[in-house]
Amino acid sequence: MPLRRSSDVIVVGAGVVGAACAYYAARAGLSVTVLDRGPVAGGTTGAGEGNLLVSDKEPGPELDLALLSTGLWQELAELLPPQIEYEPKGGLVVAADETGMRALRDFAAGQRTAGVRADEIPADRLRELEPHLTSGLAGGFHYPQDAQVMPALAAAHLLRAGGERVRLRLGEEVTGLLTTGDGAVRGVRTAAGEVSAPYVVNAAGTWGGEFARRAGVELPVLPRRGFVLVTEPLPRVVRRKVYAADYVADVASGSAALQTSAVVEGTAAGPVLIGASRERVGFDRTLSTEVLRRLAAQATALFPVLAGVRAMRTYVGFRPYLPDHLPAIGPDPRVPGLLHACGHEGAGIGLAPATGLLIARSLSGGEPPLEPGPFNPARFEAAV
Repeated sequence: MPLRRSSDVIVVGAGVVGAACAYYAARAGLSVTVLDRGPVAGGTTGAGEGNLLVSDKEPGPELDLALLSTGLWQELAELLPPQIEYEPKGGLVVAADETGMRALRDFAAGQRTAGVRADEIPADRLRELEPHLTSGLAGGFHYPQDAQVMPALAAAHLLRAGGERVRLRLGEEVTGLLTTGDGAVRGVRTAAGEVSAPYVVNAAGTWGGEFARRAGVELPVLPRRGFVLVTEPLPRVVRRKVYAADYVADVASGSAALQTSAVVEGTAAGPVLIGASRERVGFDRTLSTEVLRRLAAQATALFPVLAGVRAMRTYVGFRPYLPDHLPAIGPDPRVPGLLHACGHEGAGIGLAPATGLLIARSLSGGEPPLEPGPFNPARFEAAV
């Protein structure tokens, strides 16, 4: 089929990261075509809880990205419709014993130096923040900068907010990149034909590694499976995102084995979301009753009131994991015109705006909003 001029840039992936890339590129004056083999938010985004967190990140590049995104999400909440359910409700991290509290104090002290607000809450004040929390905890830390959105609707409205500069093509899988004689990108190939653009952004989530291989480069993105339990709609029995201290260690772990740690949060719509589990089992979607039992037991240990509540459904998703726990963001020096915006693991919804802004600045020649070096997509090849 004939080559069709598409736009200034093609974004592959209509999850929240791809949507943010498209939105900020459009704001920079670029025309964008977004391609996805499925629907909007049909992958990791649609299976996410919508967390916008700084509380689980130690000082470094990822926290810098999260803090930038915190401000950008606040701006977007003013721009996008209320249906995205942006809620700056804050987070509460709790410790079962004094050893856990010492670890939380050390962690929070480092975060404060990077600009995070972290307020220690003694044991006798925990129920002022969460009246239904279990007794006997040693204390915790309140993170007022933590927030939440409804991720699928956030992605959809970001794409819509791009206006006429964003063209959306769903159900169209990208099968390869088109390149010039010297290896530079000139578009993509799909089942419907060839589409041209001088830049292509890989925002394919857990499939980002496969897409990179189709472009002839290696990016070691792996899927990390997680389950979420969803309760029946309730009055607001859980006011914030509440999780146990060991969740932070699980996030930072590179283990392929099953890990579960209690993460409980209420939503504006009523249901309580219960996580979190992590394991590397490829793209196996098999329901694990063992994981669900663990999640339920850990959640009711934190909030005994949930013991009599029905779980209405569960869903599974795959986090796009990179070995150093940092996303790949920016131009790929190995293929001129190819950019990456993937590998955010479980933080993609929170980090999406800053990622999109980094990509847009790179495309338009603008000043990057933070140091992009740690997110270099070729860093794994350089380390070999």
